[in-house]
Formats: sequence, C-alpha cells, structure tokens
Amino acid sequence: MFGDFAPALANYTDDVLFGDVWKDPALAPRDRSLVTIAALVTSGNTDPLAYHLGYAEDNGATEEELIAAITHLAFYAGWPKAMAAMAVAKKVFRGDT
Repeated sequence: MFGDFAPALANYTDDVLFGDVWKDPALAPRDRSLVTIAALVTSGNTDPLAYHLGYAEDNGATEEELIAAITHLAFYAGWPKAMAAMAVAKKVFRGDT
C-alpha cells in the first residue's frame, strides 16, 4: 500500500507487525484478532476494522462471536463507538451500506 512511498512503514507493517508480532505463539491468531478488534473498537478506529474483521474470520472467529464482542464492548467503549463498529461489521458480513 505504501511500499513505494514509505518503505520503512511498509517494512515495519509487513515484517515486524504481521511477521514477528502476529506470529508470536504466546497468543493464538484468533485471540490476537479479538484483542485487535477490541482495541480498534474502543479507540474508535473503524477504518482498519473491516480488514481485521475479515482477518479474524480467517483466524477462526465466527461472525456471531465478532458481533457478540462488539456488542459486549458497547458497555465498556461506549455506545457510539460500538454502533460505528457494528455498521462496519454489517457492511463486511452482509454487504449492507
């Protein structure tokens, strides 16, 4: 995405984050995905959420579990953040806009 524009950032993303960090066996990929989604929802960062919801499914989380996690986070992150995240989830899972 930014390799020709910001090669250092691309390298850190590909090699460090999705290489070393995501492959650390201390957390299963599914659990790492759930933690990442929780962090994105609680911080209100919905831009990368679509990617990480799909990645979480690839890592073994179900649509039902991801919807339940976002619903659970409404009580801790706040309703507006959870509603914004759920709108992204609905688009990802149902193709609805």
